[in-house]
Amino acid sequence: MARFEAARQLYNACLGEALRRLDRMRSSRDWQAAQQIPREQKQARRAAFDGLQQRFGFSAHAIEAYGTACKNACWIGDHLDAHVTQKTALRAFNAVEQYRLGKRGRPRFKGRIKALQSVEGKSNAAGIRWRGDRVEWKGVVLRPLFDRKDKHGVQTFALQCRVKYVRLVWRQLRGRRRWYVQLVLEGRPKWKDKHPIGEGDVGLDIGPSTIAAVGEEEALLEPFCPSVEYLGRKIRRIQRAMDRSRRATNPDNYHPDGTVKKGPQRWVHSHGYLRLQAELRELQRRMAEARKTEHGRLANRLMAMGRVFKTEAVSIRAWQKRFGRSIRDRAPSLFLNRLNRKAESAGGRLETFPTRTTRLSQVCHHCGSVEKKPLSQRIHACGCGVVMQRDLYSAFLARCVEGEALHVGLARERWPGAEPLLRAAWRRATCDGKGKVPATFGAFRRQSGSSGEGGTAKPKAFMPGRDGREAAAVSARTPCL
Repeated sequence: MARFEAARQLYNACLGEALRRLDRMRSSRDWQAAQQIPREQKQARRAAFDGLQQRFGFSAHAIEAYGTACKNACWIGDHLDAHVTQKTALRAFNAVEQYRLGKRGRPRFKGRIKALQSVEGKSNAAGIRWRGDRVEWKGVVLRPLFDRKDKHGVQTFALQCRVKYVRLVWRQLRGRRRWYVQLVLEGRPKWKDKHPIGEGDVGLDIGPSTIAAVGEEEALLEPFCPSVEYLGRKIRRIQRAMDRSRRATNPDNYHPDGTVKKGPQRWVHSHGYLRLQAELRELQRRMAEARKTEHGRLANRLMAMGRVFKTEAVSIRAWQKRFGRSIRDRAPSLFLNRLNRKAESAGGRLETFPTRTTRLSQVCHHCGSVEKKPLSQRIHACGCGVVMQRDLYSAFLARCVEGEALHVGLARERWPGAEPLLRAAWRRATCDGKGKVPATFGAFRRQSGSSGEGGTAKPKAFMPGRDGREAAAVSARTPCL
């Protein structure tokens, strides 16, 4: 841990120096003049900012040189080598660079509790090195544990590739610190034989809490990351208990109305609060692992349906304003990035198209009518006779998009073969008897318009209740065929 502590202090020193240089650069008059250059003059604008960065020493090379000088001037040089020093300084500079570009918030310093959790080198030739079956780092030899079974041959395949550099990581698992060795290898990862790869294109419609997919021979409609919701309820209960404990032990830090007093305050945390904090940290780790597992399982299932995926280019940041908790827990953008990597490694791709030109949730492929629907209307019921669950229908239309427009002729050609798949997926999602069905799935309906027991009345697309919204949520016991 002494080497990780040295890396933490070096990171904080480089981060502070990079922030100081950035603040000085932004406060100069030349920076203000460079900002006045029109964005159309890209070369002149880029040259002005590049010159300022070189003049104020705000570059990766300059921060790496500063980190090396700090290492050689104190005790840190006894624990860190040149490669780890440069990589740690580069990590600090990249954090400030993201802040300068407006992609991230102002980076924070690493404390002792939230310490640096990983260190890495630049190559396998010096510093942290992988030698056969062990890690060597400045006189320290670490022998990791291997998977003896190696059921799918992934470990054997990986160890045959060239090691580019090594990363040491520690994680807190159930109150105990675990150490891991990550080898960054050259080449492509091995695809497990148990995960088949399909052919053709797949239409996707991903929402904050649901996902629909339509392929050539299969369709699905299911909740998105359902196991994450259960852990989220546990986390909220612990957070409320922590807030009660903190208010009980620090009554002088709150106003009579319950709000926190402004300014620096001294907070006293009881042993019960610290125990709840450890439980919260463990639950958040479990949630992250559950989310990662759900993403991988769903991505492998979609890869079995096809390798070219088509979906709308929705704004996840806009969703955060309305569905903030769901987006935080399920991370749909992270899932799309993972699906894109899997598709590209299998020779496919993920295609996105704008929503303004396609309007999949408003258009009917059969008659061509366009009707803007409220978000509470979960069933597409057109006067021409097309009745389908909204998410499944949007996923089907996404599969028929070419370029940035919906190919209506292709949709009409594919509809007779796709309709039974969509209706079977809708029935499985609402009538499988696995508990409460999300209201966003809508009540299962036949093509004739009846919902379950054989009625022949034509369905209404939208039935407002007393408050102007949709009449009722879908019951978990919807009668089905």
